[in-house]
Amino acid sequence: MVELVVIGTMALDSIETPFGKVKDAFGGSACYASIAASFFSKPGILSIIGKDFPKEHIKFLQKRGIDTRGITIGDKTFRWQGYYEFDMNEAKTLKTELNSLESYKVEMPEDYKKSKYVFLANIDPELQLDVINSIEKPEIIVMDTMNFWIQHKREQLIKTIKKADVLVLNDGEARQLFKTPNLVRAANEALKLVSKAVIIKKGEHGALLFTDNRHFNAPGYPLENIKDPTGCGDCFGGAFAGYLAKTKDLSESNMRKAVVYGSVIASHNAEGFSIERLQNIGHSDIEKRYNEFRDMREF
Repeated sequence: MVELVVIGTMALDSIETPFGKVKDAFGGSACYASIAASFFSKPGILSIIGKDFPKEHIKFLQKRGIDTRGITIGDKTFRWQGYYEFDMNEAKTLKTELNSLESYKVEMPEDYKKSKYVFLANIDPELQLDVINSIEKPEIIVMDTMNFWIQHKREQLIKTIKKADVLVLNDGEARQLFKTPNLVRAANEALKLVSKAVIIKKGEHGALLFTDNRHFNAPGYPLENIKDPTGCGDCFGGAFAGYLAKTKDLSESNMRKAVVYGSVIASHNAEGFSIERLQNIGHSDIEKRYNEFRDMREF
């Protein structure tokens, strides 16, 4: 049975960084998030692809134990083209082709509705809300978003956030959404909307976890080899939700561990293009880096 429902995009990405480039690579928020989650639990994907989406990508997801029954087939896959300069925290978009994503309606397998854990990866907040309304008795709903939805669908986005338990967004998005340069103030405003926690991602500088009366600051992993940060935020959110689904512990102390595991998976992802690194790491690599994170926080 599916332990974690993930909705998001499935895409073919063309990306250039100072360290190389790829064309039509496996990508999308749902792909990165579900692969990251699969190191801890059994996810099921809700998304849409086109007939042009390579079958080997679906086979890889299935090999990872990811349920693909919630993937709808349309005409043409969502495509994104972008590049990074030496500031690898900011992607610059060259071209976006929504294709089948433009008319996507969620088609959820019946057994997904009984899932207790949900990760709403970056996608239209109206689709995220459709998923929330379809899940019967969720234990926790973790929600991600991006600047595009803040700018173009702010009212709908706020409505969806109010139905979530944990909000995940990066520092720029937090400032934009809550119209303040101060991240603590932004987090406090966000905590008025969600029931449990807010996580503000700071790219290579780590992540901040805010709950009602506590604050946790996870460091960034000091990577020497960064090739492509695309999908790192999705990996963070997917691993965070996947770890909670595995442990079934929603305490603040366990969320701290989930944040670190999210940072671990994201740091591995940045070391390769597309899912290159995610295909080649195992639990020993994850635990080794998790322990390194713990050592970094001792004083």
